[in-house]
Amino acid sequence: MELVLPGIGLMFWMTLSFLILLFILGKFGWKPIMGMLNKREKSITDALQEAEKTREEMRLLKIDNELLLKQAKEERDAIVSEARKVSQKMYDSAKEKANFEAEHIIESAKEAIHYEKMKAIADIKNTIADLSVDIAEKVILQELKDKQAHSTYVNKLLDDIKLN
Repeated sequence: MELVLPGIGLMFWMTLSFLILLFILGKFGWKPIMGMLNKREKSITDALQEAEKTREEMRLLKIDNELLLKQAKEERDAIVSEARKVSQKMYDSAKEKANFEAEHIIESAKEAIHYEKMKAIADIKNTIADLSVDIAEKVILQELKDKQAHSTYVNKLLDDIKLN
C-alpha cells in the first residue's frame, strides 16, 4: 500500500521542494519570462497598428492616384480637343485664304482676258479701218478720176455733214 499512498514525510519534502521551486522561479524566472512576453505582445501590437496605418495610407494613395489619373485623362482630353479645334481653325483659315486667292487669280485672269479682248478688238477695228481707208482710197481714186464726179461727190459729202 505504500505504493498507492505516499508517506507524510515524502509529501512534506515534495511540497517544500515545490514551494522552493516556485519561489526561485518567481524571483528569477517569471519576471524575465513575463517581461519578454509583454515585450513580444507589445511588438506584435505595434506591428499590427503599423500594418493598419500602412494599409490606410495605401488606400489613400490609391484614391489619390485614381484622382490624378482621372485629372490627367481630363487634361489629355482637353488638350486633344483644343488641338482639334486649332487644327480645324487652321484648316478653315487656309481653305478660306486659298479660296480668296483663287477668286483673286480668277478675277485677275478675267480682267486680263477682257483687256486682251478689248485690245484685240481695237486692233481689229484699226486694221479694218486702215484696210477700209485703203480700199476706199483705191475705189475713190478709181471712180473719181473724172473732175466732175469728184466735185459732185465732195458736195454730197458736205451736204451730209451739214445735216448731221
